Amino acid sequence: MDTSETRTRQDLAGLLRALRRRHARQRRDGELTYRELAALTGWSVAAVAEYLTGKTLPPTDRFDVLVGLLGATPAEQGALATARDRVAEAERRTPRRPGRAKGRPVPRQLPADVFAFTGRDDQLARLDGMLADSSGAAPTAVLISALSGTAGVGKTALAVHWAHRVADRFPDGQLYVNLRGYDPEQPMGPGEALARLLASLGVAGGDLPLDVEERAARYRTQLSGRRMLIVLDNAGTVEQVRPLLPGTPSCAVVVTSRDRLSGLVARDGARRVELDLLPLPEAVALLDRLIGPRAEAEPEVVATLANLCARLPLALRVAAERATARPSATLAELAAELADRQERLELMETEGDPRAAVTAVFSWSVQHLPDPAARTFRLLGLHPGAEFDEYAVAALAATDQASARHELETLTRAHLVQATTPGRYAMHDLLRAYAAHLASVHETERGRRAAQGRLFDAYLATAGAATELLDLADARRQARVPAPTAGTVPLADPDAARTWLDLELPNLVAVAAHTATGGWPAHTVDLSTALYRYLDGGHYSDALAIHTHARRAAELTGDRSGQARSLLGIGVAHLHLYRYERAVEYLHQALTVAEQAGDRAEQARALSVLGNVERLRGRHEPAAGYLRRAMDLARLVGDDAQQGLALINLGTVEAQRGRYDAAIGHLERAVALFRRGSDRLGRATALTNLGLAEQRLSRHESAAEHLRQALAVFREIGHRQGEANTLDNLGSVHLSLGRPNRAVEYFTQALVVCREINEREVEAWVLNGLGEAARALGRPADALAHHTDALAIATDVAAREPQARAHTGLGHAHRALGDPARARHHFEHALAGYTGLESLEAESIRALLATLPAVDG
Repeated sequence: MDTSETRTRQDLAGLLRALRRRHARQRRDGELTYRELAALTGWSVAAVAEYLTGKTLPPTDRFDVLVGLLGATPAEQGALATARDRVAEAERRTPRRPGRAKGRPVPRQLPADVFAFTGRDDQLARLDGMLADSSGAAPTAVLISALSGTAGVGKTALAVHWAHRVADRFPDGQLYVNLRGYDPEQPMGPGEALARLLASLGVAGGDLPLDVEERAARYRTQLSGRRMLIVLDNAGTVEQVRPLLPGTPSCAVVVTSRDRLSGLVARDGARRVELDLLPLPEAVALLDRLIGPRAEAEPEVVATLANLCARLPLALRVAAERATARPSATLAELAAELADRQERLELMETEGDPRAAVTAVFSWSVQHLPDPAARTFRLLGLHPGAEFDEYAVAALAATDQASARHELETLTRAHLVQATTPGRYAMHDLLRAYAAHLASVHETERGRRAAQGRLFDAYLATAGAATELLDLADARRQARVPAPTAGTVPLADPDAARTWLDLELPNLVAVAAHTATGGWPAHTVDLSTALYRYLDGGHYSDALAIHTHARRAAELTGDRSGQARSLLGIGVAHLHLYRYERAVEYLHQALTVAEQAGDRAEQARALSVLGNVERLRGRHEPAAGYLRRAMDLARLVGDDAQQGLALINLGTVEAQRGRYDAAIGHLERAVALFRRGSDRLGRATALTNLGLAEQRLSRHESAAEHLRQALAVFREIGHRQGEANTLDNLGSVHLSLGRPNRAVEYFTQALVVCREINEREVEAWVLNGLGEAARALGRPADALAHHTDALAIATDVAAREPQARAHTGLGHAHRALGDPARARHHFEHALAGYTGLESLEAESIRALLATLPAVDG
């Protein structure tokens, strides 16, 4: 095997695939699948797929393992390792510009730089030195810096300020996540943090693994070869951080924590940068900059004030704002007030603890707030999420938006809350804890519960309104949504509804967690019900979290129908994540609980989804049995929408069996039912499948018309997955009509949508369509590339039919390129796939194989 010439990553991947084919011939048992390689190595399937398709260059240790598993001889292993190192060196030396990586987002997530940042020159120099050490050669390990120090000492400010200074050295982007490690209620687990980081890197929906280790592997794969800076703020433990570390030495990580993170230093090579209290000259300099000319007139008093704030930056900023808010008072008078406040605080019994001093500063600042602002500050300590807006404040304080906005402006000026993005706010965890303490002292238990109840009502009411606007509310499964209040966000149109849901989803997860065990279980169940179809559109990890909380809440109250709904939601999320066995387990539980509750509507839903699972597995008879039972039950309870869904799936089963007339009959009935019930999403889905079935009977013009109708609806309601599916089907129709160039236009539009929402199974279908269009245009090399990408994705997500279709396309491409042996290999895989799916396509593939010469050995 020649590996001596200069190669690219794609060339190297081609050599790996050639090894894989040779190994398959030697063992006479087919190629090692991506899943088999993943099982043998412990890597993720996604990582294996990206290595073998050239999307990612394997790290040296993994590359050596991979070529060994693929049967490379010792000589070949050495030559391949050399080739791999040359590719890595060439890529390292190639200048890269921000945003140039095709199809890969370039996140810029750093919070705004800190106003009037002062001092910390030694620490900044140490951080700069971390990068300077590796300036002369490629780094061999991930650069990690651990910033540690007490609460309020300015760790986040330093990390963010330095990150802005060096951002241009990381052209592939900067990631930021607040781990909330010291939040007593909602610290962020590694799984949730990885989900957010992966989403920022373009991974979402069905491509997000469930397991933390799988997520970490996918995260490392996404970062491989990229120059990125990752800021992991406010970590509680080493265990919270370690899964978030990249595996590529081109990345740098800054971690902030109150803990010294000794394990990160000892095992992962982190360099510790410790922050103590600001030296007195720097603390005075910060007050001088924040207070202005008045400070110059009273330098000794400024030093006293700095010491009263324990030289903690957070306390210094709060105190400076108190000074600027009272221009008529001398700094000496303000310092005397603060000193008196400290003496009278019981917390000052912990003499020498800087946190006692900062609490005194908070107390002093809050004491001088107008009563409405002080009450708002206290109530914000009851919010379970990380961020909030004026509507949340209005709900907590039982006031209107204008008043809530005014109080937030007051608290922001006092540095008691901080603006994160326009219209959204957060609190330092010390301030949040202090606010919660004040609420427990100054608000009655009844008052606290009423405030939280108003907040949860507002979130539930807005969620219900948003899903109504998006046509995602289920008429037969209406959540008990409270009436709109001052805290309910007014949503003008579907775009505003979707924006609100996407933005508030982390808060909705936090609300579900809090209400499930905090005394509002019915809210949790209703929130799960209201969000069901929205979450079903691609937010599968959050769906698992919310529906799991709802299941627990329903069990607490003995709500059997609520249990059935939440179990169904969990099962559907697993189905979207291609975990069919776990999906079936939860769906059967949902069916059993619904039967015990006598809830025929939920029984019908569970049966319908079970039928869909069996259909996806290629088991047509069991699928049809479940779907007929679902349809009968839905008819008994008068649920047109559920009957329509069962008919759609029955039509799809019949189409897969080649019974297109029967399929069209089912789908036309579904369209009629959805029109009667004004369910636009259901109608569009039925029209899409109807168009697909009509295409199989060569009714191309009718198919195109139905697909265009569906596309218009999907676009109106903002259903991106439906839009991608329909565009793909329109491409197929135009290909059948002999219009390959027009087909390419539709396929390309579909591909853009798939990649925007990360809908990987549909992407595999679209790539296969592009491959078939390329073959129709006489471009077999392009067809080969498209079908290869389709196969990689379909294998990764365990989508059997697109795998068989990709093998078919690869067979045609190799045949056109004069390689009958490879063509036979892929046609044989296609035949096995279609036979397992009981598809009529198997006969046409069998006929093709009969025309190819036999291959020796």
